[in-house]
Formats: sequence, C-alpha cells, structure tokens
Amino acid sequence: MPDLHDLVTTLAAPWVVLSPRSGQLTGTGAEGVYARDRRILSRFEVTVDGRLPTPVQVDEPATSTTRYAAVLAGLGDDGHDPTVTLRRTRQVDGHGVTERLTLVNRSHTTIDCELVVALGTDLAGTAAVRSEAAADLPALEPTVDVDGLHWEDGSGTRVSVTFDPAPDLNQSWRLKVDAGQEITITLRLTASFPPADGFSIEPPASRPTYDDISLDCDDQRVARWVGRSLDDLAGLQLAADGGERYLGAGPPWYLTLFGRDSLISAGMLIPVDPELAAGTLRALAAHQGTRVDPTAAEQPGKIPHELRAEVADHGGGLVLPAAYYGTHDATQLWITTLHKAWRWGMPTDEVRALLPNLQRALTWIRDFADPDGDGFLEYLDETGHGLANQGWKDSRDSVQWPDGTLATAPIALCEVQGYAYAAAIAGAELLDAFAFEGGDAWREWAAGLRERFRASFWVDGYPAIALDGAKRPVAGPASNMGHLLGTGLLGEAEEAAVANQLAGLDLNSGFGLRTLSKAMTRFNPLGYHTGSVWPHDTAMTVQGLYAAGHAATATSYVRGLINAAEAFDYRLPELYGGDGADQESRPTPYPLSCRPQAWAAASAVAVVVAALGIDPNVPAGTLDVAPADQLAWRRLKLTGLRVGDHRLSVELNGGVLTVS
Repeated sequence: MPDLHDLVTTLAAPWVVLSPRSGQLTGTGAEGVYARDRRILSRFEVTVDGRLPTPVQVDEPATSTTRYAAVLAGLGDDGHDPTVTLRRTRQVDGHGVTERLTLVNRSHTTIDCELVVALGTDLAGTAAVRSEAAADLPALEPTVDVDGLHWEDGSGTRVSVTFDPAPDLNQSWRLKVDAGQEITITLRLTASFPPADGFSIEPPASRPTYDDISLDCDDQRVARWVGRSLDDLAGLQLAADGGERYLGAGPPWYLTLFGRDSLISAGMLIPVDPELAAGTLRALAAHQGTRVDPTAAEQPGKIPHELRAEVADHGGGLVLPAAYYGTHDATQLWITTLHKAWRWGMPTDEVRALLPNLQRALTWIRDFADPDGDGFLEYLDETGHGLANQGWKDSRDSVQWPDGTLATAPIALCEVQGYAYAAAIAGAELLDAFAFEGGDAWREWAAGLRERFRASFWVDGYPAIALDGAKRPVAGPASNMGHLLGTGLLGEAEEAAVANQLAGLDLNSGFGLRTLSKAMTRFNPLGYHTGSVWPHDTAMTVQGLYAAGHAATATSYVRGLINAAEAFDYRLPELYGGDGADQESRPTPYPLSCRPQAWAAASAVAVVVAALGIDPNVPAGTLDVAPADQLAWRRLKLTGLRVGDHRLSVELNGGVLTVS
C-alpha cells in the first residue's frame, strides 16, 4: 500500500491532490489528482530548460490551496543568491483543479527559457492504486484540443486540461521575462463521469466556512487545532443524491459515505454544524438495508458500512460490493446520533420523518444482530472476501489473545454492546417522545444486556475486548473499553475500574490512547490496531471519561492530543505511532495514514465540548453546562455553537463560568 503521510494534500472533496513537497506528480505511489474514486492525473511535472525546479517552500494557507516555491538553477544572475523562481499555486474546488505556474525574474537581465508541462493519466480506480495493481496499468494516450488536451477511457470518463495562454507546441511555452517581471501560465483540470451504477459521489452545493465559530484560549495551540480542523472538515464534505451533506472519511481511499466514520464525525460536530448530522442521517437512511443478502452483508434495517460507485477490489482477497453492509456498529451509532441531534435541536418534523428508519434500526438490533441468540451482538463474515472484523478496528489482527493468537469468529465486541445499550435507551426515549409504542420493551432489553455483559465480559478487573466464538472473554487491555464510558452499560464502580485501567501508562502514551496495551506480547507501536494511537478513539474515550466524572484522566488525554496536534502542524492524521512521550518528543507518523481524516479532525471539537460539559436538551427546554474540575487550560472562550435556533457562547476564566 502506498505511503501517504509525507504527501502534501490539497482538498475540496471529491477532488484531492496528493504530491510531494515539490508539487510535482511523478506517478509514484499514491501521488496524483483524485476524484470520485478515480485517479484523474498520475503525472504533472514541470521543467524549465529541461531542468527540474529545486523546491524550497510549501505553504498551506487553506485546505483547498497550496503554494509551492522553487528556484531555477542556471537562470538569472551569477552568484549564490537565487534570482529566478517558479511559484505554483494549486487551488482545488469541488469540480476540478486550477494551477497557476508563475515564473518570477528578480535578476538584472531578461530571461529567455522554455517551460514544459508533462501530463499523464491511467484513470486507475483508487482501490487499484491502494493495492498497487495500478502499477501495471498503461498510460492513456491524450487527444490534443485547440486550448488543451483530453483523455477518455472505455467507461465514459473524460479528463480535460485547458491552458491559458495556449502552449507553443506540445505543452511547452517559450517565455521571455524582463528583469523584475513575472509571467503566469494557468491550467484548469476537470473531468466528466458516466452515470454511476452505484452510489454517486458529489460535491456539496455550498461548503461551510465555520466563520461563526471562535475559540480563544490561554493555550493558543487549542485555537490553532480547532481552526485547522474545521477548515479540513469543510474540505472533506460531500453530498448524497438528494443534496444531503456528509463527511467523506479521508483522502484518497475513503472519500465517500461511510456508516461508522461519517456518523461519529458528524455526531462530534453537531454543536457547530447540526445540519451536517441531519444530512448524514438522511443519506444513510436512504440506503438502509431492506433484504437479507449475505454477499453484501445486508440485512433489513441495517445501516451500510460504505457506499461506492462500483465494486472495490482492495487486494489481498478483500473485495467489497458497491453497497457494503459489513459493520456491526453503524446501526446503533445511527440511532444515538439521531438522539443527540434531537437533543441539540434538530427540527421536530425532521426527526419525526426518520422515526420509521429508527424502528427498522431497532428491529435489526433485536432480530439480526445476534444470530446465535445468546443475547450479545456478534458478527461473522460469511463471504470470505469481506471484512473479517466489523467494528471500528476492522483489520484482521485487531482482536487477539495476550499471546498474539487471533480470536475466532463469531466475535462480540465490547463496544458494540455498549453502543447497543445506548441505542436502546436513546431509541426508547425517542419512541416515547413521539408517542410510539415500544419504549418500555427496549428499556427492558437494555437492562437485560447490562446484566449479561456484567456476567460475561469482565476479566482481570476490566471488560474484555470481545467474546470469541466459544464465548470466552478475550483478555488483554485494549482501548475498546473506553467506548463503554458514558453509554450507560456500566455502573459507577465499573466505570471507575475502566478509568483506572485507562490511566495506566501501558495505555496512555502521552500523545493519546494506545489501541492495545504496551504490556501485550504482540504490541506494535506502528500496528494499525495493535498499539498505534487514533485521535478519534482517544476523543471518544475522553468524552466518556468526562461524562463519568473522571476528569483528571480525561484531561491527561486531552493534553496528549494537543501535544500531538502541535507535532503534526495541527492536522492530526488518521493514526500515528504509540511509542509514547517517554520515548520520543513527537509521535512517529504512521506512513499509510490519511491526513486529513474526518473523525481525527472532528476530535478537536469533541474534546473541547466534552471538557466544558455542554449538554442541551432542547425538547425539554434545558441547557446544562458543567465544566470539568480539572482542565488543560485556565481560560477558554468558545462562541458560535448551535443549540436549536440559538447561538451559544461559553467562557471559563479562572474557574468563573459565563454562558450566553
């Protein structure tokens, strides 16, 4: 799989450009321009008089804009000081890419040179690039047009590039630039696509700016982290067929609608963008399962895992249909996100319109999620080419015994039970509020799950990551237990026991929560789910710790995330290494990590709101704000939050709380 971390990302979904710091696209690894699950350009190289510019600077003023600066050796004045430079300004929007190539002459003489642009594409699918199968694809031959060129493939996809001014010959320009002057060549890249057989990946009609959100803190890093995260989240937004906004999970592999990822991210952002959550809920409800189809893991009432335009062959035997339902937690998360949106003020008629989907989702929990009838929700891939693990840790080795032996399916993850408990209670409250029957039955079901969990999951003083196929609790501390906090599944003493485990240095890396305890035999600080740190995993645990009253441990994790954010220029990646602050001054990057990534970016908002203890209940007409007693800052003011039809400002200064 090609590395991503060191690539510069310029993004306005569904379009994204990934390049090295030179700005050049050489066709190597994941470099390229992508849109709608296709690599639109694999090559975009600029030379001047046959030489590659020497890169000296990259500036990222916004998620959608990158500026590259390079010097041109052999041109201009003699001496050590560069006097001729090339500036590339790359701007991405939801419909294409505009690139301005500006040659700047600060020498004392006129420059006469040839600038050449080399372009190429294979129109490979993102899955083929990810699996490296695209390396065997031939480049397509271009057709030269009056003002540019274009490529077409057999599917009906057409890629077009226009130039201004037009080239002299074969994408080359003879430039004469007087001393102290500059000249610019502009390229515009667009593409047209055939009608999608599956899910259509579209840009939003408009992209939010979040200018109304303001954060002022005595630790200036917090404002920088939140600000850059919101800009990235705007760039990650897409639209479903009905125009409903949602978050693509991450470029370039995951810029489409995912059940779990999109719901968690949108749920974290309800305080700043409630319409995003509403759109995500409706977009997923439109594809809620209606039949039993083992090839797609579809079942009635089930929320999908991911939706794409076509079948995706990820290599290694992982082949997923365009609509794939292999997730055992998205349905519960859909319910709890609807409940949170309702409490924060989602319009009553919009909530009511989704109640039939709520009922179907609850029915899936009861009738399909527990195939062996033991009272727990468990999964098993029936196809042999789907996801072996169907929680958020979906890699094949994510559930293992202390000696490294993989747990056998079917697997009942601990957090899946927690989500189910929370969904049953939330669903019951919604059913009651809208005068639907069934609320009491779901509260009774939840109470039974709570007792069964208590009897079966606890091992060595903490909840096991899962029960395996033989109903044995899989021992070994892992981050999954953090997701149980705040769901209601655990009692007060049980939450304290989990918080105590999470406070240990085997799980707390100093930069966030390790996915697997450092004490485990197969701990790997760069293991995808076996020792690395995922910001969203940490943030969800922070939310639960604050909700359960364990502020000191929560705040230690918040400090770790802030330190990590600073190390990554306030754009937290999907995941990073779990060696820890006692081993390194900044986290080791995970080479394959998406950056930006939706739930990593949304985590910035989530931890600030959780620390301030903001808990509205618009239907009941109440608003509780109870900041934790131990925070990572003394002064913080957050303005522009959305609660129903009102804007909320919360300021905490030296222990004095002001809410307006």
